[in-house]
Amino acid sequence: MLQNIPCTLVTGFLGSGKTTLINQLIATKPLGERWALLINEFGRIGIDGALLASSQDSHTTNDIAIREVSGGCICCTSQLPLQIALSRLLSDHHPKRLLIEPTGLAHPRELIQQLSAPHWQTALKMQSVITVLSALQWQQEKYRTHEGFQAHIRDADVLVINRYTQLSADEKQALQAWVAKLNAQISIIWAESDSQTTTHKINTSTGYSAALSAQLSKPSFVISKQQRVNIAEPYRSVVGLKPLSHSLTANTFHNPESNDDNKPDTSVELPYRYHEQQQDILLAGWRLPAEYVFNADKLQDWLLTLPNWQRIKGVVHTSHGWIQINFTPDSLSTKTVSAQADNRLEIILQASTGQEDATAVKVDWEVYDLELMALML
Repeated sequence: MLQNIPCTLVTGFLGSGKTTLINQLIATKPLGERWALLINEFGRIGIDGALLASSQDSHTTNDIAIREVSGGCICCTSQLPLQIALSRLLSDHHPKRLLIEPTGLAHPRELIQQLSAPHWQTALKMQSVITVLSALQWQQEKYRTHEGFQAHIRDADVLVINRYTQLSADEKQALQAWVAKLNAQISIIWAESDSQTTTHKINTSTGYSAALSAQLSKPSFVISKQQRVNIAEPYRSVVGLKPLSHSLTANTFHNPESNDDNKPDTSVELPYRYHEQQQDILLAGWRLPAEYVFNADKLQDWLLTLPNWQRIKGVVHTSHGWIQINFTPDSLSTKTVSAQADNRLEIILQASTGQEDATAVKVDWEVYDLELMALML
């Protein structure tokens, strides 16, 4: 039985910069020490694993076991997908440390409740819950007042704030006051440089890197508090108190057993495309053969004209070679990567404009298929 494996939960709203932060944490990994990473993708196509693996050098990648759970939020569904993925990751790879990245649409409190369950308390040693916040997002009222955006701050030990260089001194004070109202006990770390949102060359000797690395060894106050609540639950039921409330969302896992990103997934027949709607989110993704090559400039132009897009991720074979695409409304990042087993592209659209006279976003996926294929060389 594996016991007391240090585990760090990295949360943050959609597009906040979680993948960049995990790259920064991985950069502090001692040479030769094996780590494991569990990634939860809201869509059905695993992309974050490829983005992370392509950002590391070869010897670092070989020391990191990556497993993805796709097609839903592990905090909003039955605990079975999380238990299967974690159990297999730990038993197959025996890591010295575990990092967990839930989807940006996750509800951190539900996941914290799961990881605080008695059967994980001996296997995992939960360290600080780290949340990432983009100051560019915070400046927009639609984010500040969004319950899902606030939820990540409420249930965290440490807040890493990035993309803040454009904030005035008064805005920085207002941001700190806003955070304090949501979570008075949270510690704030200001990211070293906004340039780290587009590059993964991390200087591990800086104070910022040291502050991040220190969180890997600090026990989580948030999780220890939840563990005490879990212990009290049987007593509450005996004395007739109402159980604690849970705001669960019914999502369906299309791949509950998850997949090792280090191994090509041959179970899906290519070309493959899906689309679906979950609450007010429209999801679509494509997995296409590696020999499909797209015009790089026209592909980017086409992606940026999609209606009300919130996130675009992909690893695509283009006229400029294989490129990694990581777009948010606040940051457009592309990077050359090594050849991949297949093309992967996933987009998240907001189903309405979010304005007072909100209108539903109309999407004809067959038309989008034709437009995307028309960009192929």
